Amino acid sequence: MSDRIFASAWLLLCIGGLIVGWGITSEYSYEPVGPRPFPMIILGLMAICALCLLFRKPDTIHWPNRNTLKRLLALMAMLMVYGWFFESQGFPLMTTLLTFGIGMLFGARWWAAAISGLVMGVALFFAFDRLLEVTLPLGSWLS
Repeated sequence: MSDRIFASAWLLLCIGGLIVGWGITSEYSYEPVGPRPFPMIILGLMAICALCLLFRKPDTIHWPNRNTLKRLLALMAMLMVYGWFFESQGFPLMTTLLTFGIGMLFGARWWAAAISGLVMGVALFFAFDRLLEVTLPLGSWLS
């Protein structure tokens, strides 16, 4: 039953995303097809997967224990905070904090999570900004 609940929620989110994605336009044409097809294709494929999950033969599903649910809720909260403060606080800081938090959720020692968070935040920023030339926000505190 839980997989059907998940598939229904996923399908509704995909339909909402398709409605929002249909309105994507660009001021200028930088690609032959524009910015709309990629999200529409991804959301369409996800909707098809949700339909397959919704109509397949049900398996025996066991809900996770309370500790696992608490960790999942903490992860969702961290991802929401990451999205909210990504632009104002910048990619390096928010990625460092997110990686640190995920490391702590998975049982890492605090110093290992801090080092890996710092390395991920800085390394990914330079990889995207310098190598791939993707503009990422530095945050208002660094500007």
